Amino acid sequence: MQNLLYIANLRLPTEKAYGIQIAKMCETFAEQGVSVKLVIPARNNPIGKDIFDYYGVKRNFGVIRLFSPDFYLSGKIDKLAVIFKSFLSSNILFLYALFQKPDIIYSRDELTLFLLSFFRRNLVFESHKFSNKKRLFYRRFKKARVKIVTISKGIKDEFIYLGFKPEMVLVAHDGVDIKQFAINKTTAECRELLGLPKDKMIVLYSGHLYKWKGANVLLEAARNFQFSIFNLPKNKENVLFVFVGGTGPDIEDLKKSVETIKIQNVMIVGYVSHDKVPLYLKAADILVLPNSGKNEVSRLYTSPMKMFEYMASSKPIIASDLPSIREVLNEDTAFFFRPDDPESLTKEISQVINNNSETDKRSANALKEAVKYSWSARSYKIIQFIK
Repeated sequence: MQNLLYIANLRLPTEKAYGIQIAKMCETFAEQGVSVKLVIPARNNPIGKDIFDYYGVKRNFGVIRLFSPDFYLSGKIDKLAVIFKSFLSSNILFLYALFQKPDIIYSRDELTLFLLSFFRRNLVFESHKFSNKKRLFYRRFKKARVKIVTISKGIKDEFIYLGFKPEMVLVAHDGVDIKQFAINKTTAECRELLGLPKDKMIVLYSGHLYKWKGANVLLEAARNFQFSIFNLPKNKENVLFVFVGGTGPDIEDLKKSVETIKIQNVMIVGYVSHDKVPLYLKAADILVLPNSGKNEVSRLYTSPMKMFEYMASSKPIIASDLPSIREVLNEDTAFFFRPDDPESLTKEISQVINNNSETDKRSANALKEAVKYSWSARSYKIIQFIK
């Protein structure tokens, strides 16, 4: 394989995690010796930087922006505008790709690949969730022998159930830039840089604040630490719960929840650029991955980038006990609690605080495992699968 056309029907750069993943994959595909072109629709973008500067990736791949109508409607009907814009840009991306001759066309966009599947046999679809509403696309992919890359075994199982041959579906979990998180600073130095208290035990969550991500469960655990009669550590008042990430409305909702339940042991940092995330993780004592078990994507399909970033940070991880998380983490690398159960999370945090020897051991194991999930390892695995 000499060249690869990566089609992303998305606004880039973006504050959302998928942007990091796409940029890192293009960078590491190129590092494997593949000529990569990333093709995206031109969108109005409040981010002033280009993809390379915003994500801190090498300028070793090309970026092509195609004109696509970009407009907004007021209120709830703007959702219709988003759907219509996505439909239009899918068709524009399809027409562009139709007249190109790459060895591989790679995309996360079902509609673009669906249209191309009637004309091309060199397609790879990367699936980040499975939806019964998109079975029409999946059946066409099966007939056209489109290769499938999934971020979890849960998604692969769904494609196998649809009749895909196992050898046509690869599980490639999300990844992490190991070097980015191997920062040469102490916990105290990171806290000083970030303005975090040095005399607190910091329990930290990083990422978006969508309900299925479980930040509300961690907030309930924080309330338990302030008010509960649980058998908590004697120094429970020194535990600070820090939330890093999210976007406008979700951050405001979290702040309102803190005000409503009147707790004082929470700090809401809000959105930070991705290059600062390693500092926050290094500044923490415990990292929490509280995904909900009530959401199918969370329970079966997700491969959270924050999980691999937590692992690379060499800090103790407390995670929801879910099949999607168990594909990567186990009792040698993390601690687990019952999903959507604040009391279970509260008790697990307490036990981790009181068990330094075990936390050090599991953190070290997680760091060793993180190497297997580097972006470079992921791109190499996918290239070998495509070949």
